[in-house]
Formats: sequence, C-alpha cells, structure tokens
Amino acid sequence: MADKTRKGFFSGRTGVIAIPYLWLTIFFALPFLMVLKISLSQTALGQPPYTPTFDFDWTWQSIASFVSELNLDNYWTMFNIWGEDGDTLYLKAYLSSVAIAFVSTILLLIIGYPIAYGMARAPKSIRPTLLMLVILPFWTSFLIRVYAWIGILKPEGLLNLVLIKLGIISEPLQILNTNWAIFIGIVYSYLPFMILPLYSTLEKMDHTLLEAAADLGCKPIKAFWLVTFPLSLPGVIAGCMLCFIPAVGEFVIPDLLGGSSTLMIGKQMWDLFFSNRDWPAASAVAVILLIILVVPITYYQHSQAKALETDR
Repeated sequence: MADKTRKGFFSGRTGVIAIPYLWLTIFFALPFLMVLKISLSQTALGQPPYTPTFDFDWTWQSIASFVSELNLDNYWTMFNIWGEDGDTLYLKAYLSSVAIAFVSTILLLIIGYPIAYGMARAPKSIRPTLLMLVILPFWTSFLIRVYAWIGILKPEGLLNLVLIKLGIISEPLQILNTNWAIFIGIVYSYLPFMILPLYSTLEKMDHTLLEAAADLGCKPIKAFWLVTFPLSLPGVIAGCMLCFIPAVGEFVIPDLLGGSSTLMIGKQMWDLFFSNRDWPAASAVAVILLIILVVPITYYQHSQAKALETDR
C-alpha cells in the first residue's frame, strides 16, 4: 500500500513538473526552432517568401538536401559592418534599443519604488484600493492609451496648452516624435510592471528590523539603504527584468510616439517582415534579439541559484 502511494505521488509530482516543460516546448521551443530555420533560409518570391520550406519528406536524401540549402548569409548581413558592403543599421538599432530600454528602466525604478514603498507602508485597509488603482490602466486597451499620449504631447496638445497658459513657456515644445516621447510612453505603459513586484517584496518585509536599526541609532535614510533596499532587491531585479526585456523589442510606442526617425530594433523587424517581406532577415534579427535578452535572464537565474545555495 505504501509503495503504491509513493508511486502515485511520484507520478503526480512528475506530471506537475512536466506541464511547464511541455508548455515551453510547444509555445517557445518549437516556434523558436521555426524562426531559427527561417533565419537560415533565403528570400524567395512566393508564399511563403523563403526557401527551403518545411515541405520535405523524411528520407535521408530529402533531409540532406534541405540542410544543404541552409546558410548564415542573413547573420553575416547583420554583423558585416566593415568594408564597402558594411551596414551598421542593425547594430545601431540594437544599441539604440538597449540604451532606450535601459534609461526607461532606470526611470521606472526611480518613479515606481517610492510608489510601491508608500503602498507597502499604507494602512492595510486601503492597500487593496491602492493596488486596484495601479492595475486600473490595464482595463483600457494599450493601443488606445498610447494614442492618447499623441493628443497630450503634440505641439497643439494638452501639455503645451497648459504650460503656455501657466506662462512657463512662450511657444510649444516639440516633444512628440522624439526620444523623450518614447521615454514617457514606456514609463507610463510599464510602470505597473515595476510597482507590482516591488510592492510584493516590500509588503512582506519585517518592519521590526527598521525599529531595531532605529534603536541602534541608525537614521531613517541610512536604515533605508542598509535594511530596506537590500531586502527589496529581489523585487527590484524582477521589476527591472519585467520592464527592460519587453522595452528592448517595443514597436508600438516608438512607432506612434517616436516617429519615423526613431531607430529601434522592433521597428526594423516590422519593416523587414511587412514592408520588405524579407522574412529570413527579420527572423535573424529576432533570433539575435532573443539571444541578447537571454543573457541577463540567465545571469539572474544563476545569481539566484547561487544565493539560495549560500543561504543553505
């Protein structure tokens, strides 16, 4: 009886563990392999617009012929920045995307941390209301919210009208179609993703530690940097990851608020896929972007695992 119970428990535990791996295989690994294969193909006039396609049979000759047609030309185009045929467009797009996402993440942390800290220190009776106010923007379409910022930031928009009425400026500011508009759009759109993990971490913090620090003569500001902030680092890292990773590949905000002069990799992928119909090159851009984003995720997981081993 005990053996059957143990066996049933083991099979159930295995099933629970297998579910996320099955999900990742179906919805991440297989699509990624398809994109990787397309990135190794060549552009073709037809449907689909690349060759070789997936319509081979499973004979050795067919598979060998399929593999022989794959090449790295699209990746060479991405990294070929030297010589007369060199093109730095994609390199600049990657660097610009990472820089904009990094600055936006820093701004999100500066704005989101005090909000999350205030929510965590608020009376328990009003915390659910504050939490609802944070997630309230999700009740409206993301696209509509971004379009609303066009009306606010344009030269004849609400922001310039208020500033002129208050006498702060004499002529409208050109904010729309600049990087400032992109920063505003990203900070506004991703702020809940920064606040929620920070709030979750700060709410669970033992506030008696701050009382102990005060009893030992530690001033509030010093106690914050020595006690509160180190304990909230898991929330800080999680919030930064949740904001930085999607911001690097953001397309809607740069396209609507940044204008045609904005150089971000998300816009380049859109142009390659839909304007140029160059699916292989666009797939290569996507694969490289994924590799760039996997690096910080892998480092974070490694550091977390190392920290858990140290605690044990």
